[in-house]
Amino acid sequence: MYLRLTGKGNKDATMPRPEPVLRALLAAARDRTTGSVVLTKSGKAQNRRSADGRCKILVKRAGLPAGTHPHPMRHATITAALDAGAPLRDVQIFARHSDPRITTRYDRGRQNLDRHAAHLVSAYIAEGSMPAS
Repeated sequence: MYLRLTGKGNKDATMPRPEPVLRALLAAARDRTTGSVVLTKSGKAQNRRSADGRCKILVKRAGLPAGTHPHPMRHATITAALDAGAPLRDVQIFARHSDPRITTRYDRGRQNLDRHAAHLVSAYIAEGSMPAS
């Protein structure tokens, strides 16, 4: 299942949704198939201000530190994807960054020489020079 959304700068995007996220989105949408997923108590589309208020409530309920906002959660997700070994280009697309240099800022391991591309190139060349068995 995929989610079509309009992001920052009114850029349209289609993103896959992992099963737990999909279940939460379907529960929030109830029987609606178009329009906003998350609505206010009065049934209007949730705007940035009401989303911020809802986030504060959820942060408090979850016992997270006060001041936790969506952007640090986004930052943590991007960092986790890079730490998990996802290719930079894939994470850039996931984050909807227009420039890979923005995504690179999130990469805590970019100075880790164990992950240096020289190792991949060396293994690739060595594999190609091995005689076929």
